[in-house]
Amino acid sequence: MASIKLIADSGATKAEWCLVNGGKVKTIFTQGISPYFLNTEQITDLLIKELKPKLKNVSVDEVFYYGTGCANPANAKSVKKAITNVVPGAKVAVTHDLMAAARALCGRKKGIACILGTGSNSCYFDGKKIVKNSPGLGYVLGDEGSGAYLGKKVIQYYLYGTFDDELMGRFDVTYTTNKAEILENVYKKPLPNRYLAGFARFLADNRGHYMIENIIEDGLNDFFFNHLCKYRETWTLPVSFAGSVAFGFKDVLQDLCNSYEFELGRVMKNPMEGLLEYHS
Repeated sequence: MASIKLIADSGATKAEWCLVNGGKVKTIFTQGISPYFLNTEQITDLLIKELKPKLKNVSVDEVFYYGTGCANPANAKSVKKAITNVVPGAKVAVTHDLMAAARALCGRKKGIACILGTGSNSCYFDGKKIVKNSPGLGYVLGDEGSGAYLGKKVIQYYLYGTFDDELMGRFDVTYTTNKAEILENVYKKPLPNRYLAGFARFLADNRGHYMIENIIEDGLNDFFFNHLCKYRETWTLPVSFAGSVAFGFKDVLQDLCNSYEFELGRVMKNPMEGLLEYHS
C-alpha cells in the first residue's frame, strides 16, 4: 500500500500543504512559518490550530517540508520538532525553500533555480544537490528582485514624492496610509519583510507607466547582476524561476534573459506542482 505523504512548501507569508493519499491530493493552506520569527512552541501552536483539524483522522507516514529559513540547522531542527509534535509517528524530512525550487523547477536535471517571492534566492543545482548558492543577505541587505525589495522601492518613491501626481493619487486610493504608519510597520512591528512585499502589488496593478516599469526592470536586473552573473553555469543551463514576483513579471524576466543571453526555463507561481511530480 502506498504511503500517505504530506508535502509542505512554506514561505514567510503562507504555507501550502498537500496531503497525497493514493491518487488523491488535498490542499491545505496555513500561515507562513519563518523560524527566525517563531520558536518551536509557536510553530506547534500554529500547526495545531491551522493544520491538524484539516488532517482529520488521516495517519500520515511521511512529511516532506520545504521552508524559508530552514537552511539554518537550528531552524530546521525547530520546525522538525514542531511537525513531529503535531504529526506523531511520521517520518519527517525538513529542508529549505531553495531545495523546493530546485527540485520543482529542475526535477532531476541540472539547472539554475531561482526564487522571487517575498524574498529572493538562487542556486546551481546538479540534479541531486545544490552545488553553488549566491549568499542570501535577507531583506535589509539583499533580497534583490523580491517582493520586499520591490515594495521598498514603491514606498521610497511614494515617501520621497518621486511618483508623479497620477501615481501618488493611485497609491493614496489603494493603501490609505501615511508616513508614520509605514515607518511603524517597517521598524517596530513584526514581519516587516511581509509588510514591504505587500506594496509590490502596486507595481503589478499599474503596469505600463514608465516609473513602474523602471522599478520592476531595475529591481529584477539587480537580481540578475548580483546573483545570476556569479554562476558560470548560467550561460549554459536553463534559468528557472518560482514565486509570485517571477510569475507576475515573467515578461520582464524574458527580456532580461534575452539581453544577458540566458535561456529562460520554467516559471512557476509556486513550486508545489513540481514537488508533487518529484515525490510521485
